[in-house]
Amino acid sequence: MNRELSRRQPAYGWRDFALDRLPFVAAFLVGITFVAAVILLDVHQSGTDVSSGSLLYLAILAVFTLGAWLAYDGFRKRAFYRELNAAAVRSHELDAPLVLHSASTREHQAVARLLGGLHEAYAGELARSRREQEIRRHFTMQWVHQMKTPLAVIDLLLQESALEGRPEGAPPDGRDRSIAEETERMRRGLDMMLHTARLDRFEVDLNVRQVSLRELATAVLHDYKKLCIHHSVFPKVVGDSTAETDPKWMSFVLHQLVANAIKYSKTKPGSKKLLVAIEAASGGGCTLTVRDEGIGIPPQDLPRIFDPFFTGENGRSTEESTGMGLYLAKRVCANLGHGLYAESTLGLGTEMKVTFRPGGIHRM
Repeated sequence: MNRELSRRQPAYGWRDFALDRLPFVAAFLVGITFVAAVILLDVHQSGTDVSSGSLLYLAILAVFTLGAWLAYDGFRKRAFYRELNAAAVRSHELDAPLVLHSASTREHQAVARLLGGLHEAYAGELARSRREQEIRRHFTMQWVHQMKTPLAVIDLLLQESALEGRPEGAPPDGRDRSIAEETERMRRGLDMMLHTARLDRFEVDLNVRQVSLRELATAVLHDYKKLCIHHSVFPKVVGDSTAETDPKWMSFVLHQLVANAIKYSKTKPGSKKLLVAIEAASGGGCTLTVRDEGIGIPPQDLPRIFDPFFTGENGRSTEESTGMGLYLAKRVCANLGHGLYAESTLGLGTEMKVTFRPGGIHRM
């Protein structure tokens, strides 16, 4: 709103120019009045006479000289004011002060030098901050990849332990199952950290194509097969459609939605359903809905579930909650040009709906 207003109104116009010089004009006129008064007083004391025409001529000459000077002053500064207005329109851009080239007075030159110095200092600080951010991002990605190696070794040791110490077909004991679950939690946490680091350079890691949403959802649910069995959650995929998206990023979004659905369904007793429904939308496009029968989201928390680090009432009762999963999913969907919305009834379950536009994703 303020930016649009600044585009309609110049930052510095002729009205501002006149108002700035109004005290000078007033002082000049007062000075002329005093001069005329002194002349009249002197004439009166000396007994001589002076014509009113001469005084009027003197006043007109003084006012004309003042007007000529103001006109000259305004026109010589016109280019600077034009550049100032252009910079104000681009005030949200980093290089806006660099358009001030036509400073005609020492005052304007000092202001232009000050703005140029501030721009240079800010640009240097921004470049330094970006370099540090890139170093942190690179370190994070490298660290995540290094931490995945021990997890793979733990999985391998669990498989070997299962083959050596348990009869064929027998279920894993409680210790091995707990280790496997905690390992999977660590893997999901590392994946979230990796995708968080990659979001800053989203366009570099983008591969868009037509994707079968049913195949994508089935693959994601397969990753949670053991967890669903353990918590009596029965997943199902209905419908099918294709959408233009990035399969890897969309898989990350579905992992967050499915993981949340299981996490907030497992505390309810008995069997629960987890439905992934895919259907074409009227007017083109399609929707993918992840519907669970979990504990639901309190109404006061629902508007904030996509905020970063917001865990809400449910999250505070769950040690696994970081408040980042849905935030990252929302950001990924926004970058892909998809919508992500939530509906929930406390105690009955939650629906997370991803909408795919008929025109495809945003072009990066």
